[in-house]
Amino acid sequence: MSVRTNVFGMLLCQLVLALGVWSGSVAARDLPELADLVDRSAPAVVNVSTEQIRTRGKRADSDAKDPMQEWFRRFMPKHPRIPRDEDEGDSMGSGFIISADGYILTNAHVVEDADSILVRLTDKREFRGRLIGADKRSDVALIKIDAVGLPRVPVGDSSKLRVGDWVMAIGSPFGFDHTVTAGIVSAKGRSLPDESLVPFIQTDVAINPGNSGGPLFNLKGEVVGINSQIYSETGGFMGLSFAIPIEVAMDVQNQLRTFGRVTRGRIGVVIQEVTKDVADSFALKSPVGALVSSVEKGGPAERAGVAIGDVILKFDNKPVATSSDLPRLVGATRPGSRSSMQVWRRGAVKDVALVVEEFADEAPEPRRVPPKRVEGAGTNRLGLVVAQLSSEQRRHYRGEIGVSVKDVRGVAARAQLQGGDVILSAARKGAPVEFRNVEQFNRFAASIEQGESVSLLVRRGDTQSFVSLRVPE
Repeated sequence: MSVRTNVFGMLLCQLVLALGVWSGSVAARDLPELADLVDRSAPAVVNVSTEQIRTRGKRADSDAKDPMQEWFRRFMPKHPRIPRDEDEGDSMGSGFIISADGYILTNAHVVEDADSILVRLTDKREFRGRLIGADKRSDVALIKIDAVGLPRVPVGDSSKLRVGDWVMAIGSPFGFDHTVTAGIVSAKGRSLPDESLVPFIQTDVAINPGNSGGPLFNLKGEVVGINSQIYSETGGFMGLSFAIPIEVAMDVQNQLRTFGRVTRGRIGVVIQEVTKDVADSFALKSPVGALVSSVEKGGPAERAGVAIGDVILKFDNKPVATSSDLPRLVGATRPGSRSSMQVWRRGAVKDVALVVEEFADEAPEPRRVPPKRVEGAGTNRLGLVVAQLSSEQRRHYRGEIGVSVKDVRGVAARAQLQGGDVILSAARKGAPVEFRNVEQFNRFAASIEQGESVSLLVRRGDTQSFVSLRVPE
């Protein structure tokens, strides 16, 4: 019996080993082969180093900010030297050749304030780079070197990327030229703080200082993005990297090469996210679109009849799934173009036609207001005590519509409403309600049912946005 047991055990062990070898070979076959891809792609990747000469006073101001403490930081190492009278800072990044006659893409922050640009190729040749133009809004810059017959990268289509696809980066982290790292696409269409015009590709590819401006490749060897930012609490790689889609970069470089600058469209609205509670209060079936909380007087949207409380669902027949989609779609539209929008207004879909104007950096449009959403208990259904507008408030707001907030409790307090706020109107079940006096507001508040969502249009100072409240059951 023991012999049989031993024989059975040996057979079982052999089976387990065989399965392990088989599964290991399957796993190995599933992994991407990157060596050939690197051989084809690396010659078109370059190292970009810059020098900035600044006065000591300016250097002192810049060093007062510790870049290691930035939540979202661009990554480019700086190696300062201290001459006698001036301060010279060396910076290092990456780039890639997009044409055989020497046009190179990199990040705008790599060449920012550069007094000189040096481009080094894989064959150790060095060229002085000439800045054709840089666009800070997209963080894309175009450099030109005097050379011909250069290797160039093939340009791919980032829209064909799927979450989970393998991607590869080549760059110069910490000055180590042509370092290769790989990973997968973690997400698409990411919005980052103050970066509403770029739908970033998120990856887990190891990216560190010096990778800025380097290419992100798909497994076909096509460039699908420019590595631009990382999410880090330490300044080093923490598994979250962000790349600019190559379509955005190529559009920017084309404008820089043709016109020397980048133009973008604007329509003159301030928008905010549509949450579940906002959707309920506006009678939307699902939380999609961009909610208009303010309309610029005399701007394209006002001239087209767009109103506060409209929810923009489509722009030029392209869906606006989230509020961050709208600035990208509008920004990519050439000024002077006639465009169409589909909006949700009072429970129905409306079509609007307008002419897009040019975006001005000093007045960014369209701007997003962070949504406010809260659920909780209050001493009454809205937790608000209101009063008539004071004479000073009426003069400031040039009208008598609205009520002034005097006391905030419960649900309203959790939504961060505060004394002095002015409630102009509300949206309930898709219908707008304006408040001209305290009695109107109190009747409105008393009529709200338990579990119902309402959105209040609140003005604070010179800004206004919708605040969504859900009355507790």
